[in-house]
Amino acid sequence: MKNWSLASRILASVLAVVTSSLVFLSISVAGFTRFEVTERLDNSLQEVAERLEFVISAVSQVPNGGSVARLPDVGPRTLAYQIVDQSGHVLLRSQNAPVTPFVSTNRTGFYDSPKFRIYVTHSTSSTNDILVGEPTFHRREALRRATLISVLPMLVFLPIVWLLVHWIVRRALRPLTDLQAEIRKRGDRNLEPIGRLALPEELSTILTAVNSLLTRLKKALSTERAFAANAAHELRNPIGALLAQTQMLRDQSVDTDARERSTRIAQQVRALGRTVEKLLQLSRASSGIALQGERFDLLSVLEILADEFRGSIEQVAVIRLSHPGMEHLFIDGDMDAAGILFRNLIENAVRHGTPSEPITITATPDRTVSVENAGPILGNAKLAELKEPFVRGENPRVDGSGLGLAIAATIAEQMGAKLILLSPRPTKIDGFSAQVHFLQSAVPEQS
Repeated sequence: MKNWSLASRILASVLAVVTSSLVFLSISVAGFTRFEVTERLDNSLQEVAERLEFVISAVSQVPNGGSVARLPDVGPRTLAYQIVDQSGHVLLRSQNAPVTPFVSTNRTGFYDSPKFRIYVTHSTSSTNDILVGEPTFHRREALRRATLISVLPMLVFLPIVWLLVHWIVRRALRPLTDLQAEIRKRGDRNLEPIGRLALPEELSTILTAVNSLLTRLKKALSTERAFAANAAHELRNPIGALLAQTQMLRDQSVDTDARERSTRIAQQVRALGRTVEKLLQLSRASSGIALQGERFDLLSVLEILADEFRGSIEQVAVIRLSHPGMEHLFIDGDMDAAGILFRNLIENAVRHGTPSEPITITATPDRTVSVENAGPILGNAKLAELKEPFVRGENPRVDGSGLGLAIAATIAEQMGAKLILLSPRPTKIDGFSAQVHFLQSAVPEQS
């Protein structure tokens, strides 16, 4: 179900109530109008019947069995009259009245026929009955017009009500919309407090709380970034010194057993150094190292990394970097963070790849960079876990901290990119592929 905005909810609720009220009021007014018009018309019938007493004297001059007397010609909407004797003969009628009685009864009251609404009354000065009929179509027409006159203004006024309610609600919620727009501008790269806005009392409290939160968050991120930078320097030096002393001790030792122990210590110190380096990288990534926005060429970073690994990793036969049809790949982000991201992906490929198979780094025009290596296939369950810290692959012979892919995933997310892990490699039956999809840059690519 689609989420509605607050303004839409208020508008829908108010308009539903107003519309329902107007519909109910219209139905009520229509019913009341129908009742009143019917009562008025019936009263007119009764009143006309009572005033026809004066024509009774003219009836006595009509000979028995002679032609029926008729009043002058009248229109079709005019009330129809009949004076009927006790035997049911019409003694006098109007032009629009039938030649036979409206109804065959002499009881006073109202009656309906297909074409007339009739009122019957007995003359007090003779034995004749007076029947007054109103054409049914005229009555229906009168009811329809009266109903339209009472209901139509309400229906016409409904769009005006909608416009007024819409304007009032939008005007009342404008401060909230302004606050929403300012909060939306805040994010990973903008933690500045929101300036003064013309807000009501309820929203001023929210603005104060949001500014306080932004201030604390900015301070916390600054502190964490400073800690990561300082810790990197303070931890690297002691570990490097310890490794150097261990290597000197191994080289100066004449005892074979001592040399072997020194070698194992040096290996553990190297592993400790790598773990500390990964922890520092994870700390820097978590503190938002990649949130600083600048424009740089990613291909130059990839070329530097490829050259570095070609000269330092002996167990890898070939590292291939290809970017067909591309001279540059400009992205927005932090160059150092991008270097950390792809360094971890390449290191992961080096550690888990097959030594006799090349590692390929490919950049494509759709702003995707993939790092692929040969090796065993990983299951979907394991692939879903690899982006979490301290989760390692399924090869127990490979040393590692399980932090490389977690660091890469964190930095990619901060750079607005998407890291996709695949096994087997696309178009292959084995291996592992890490693909980084970068969003389209707002600035056109440079040639």
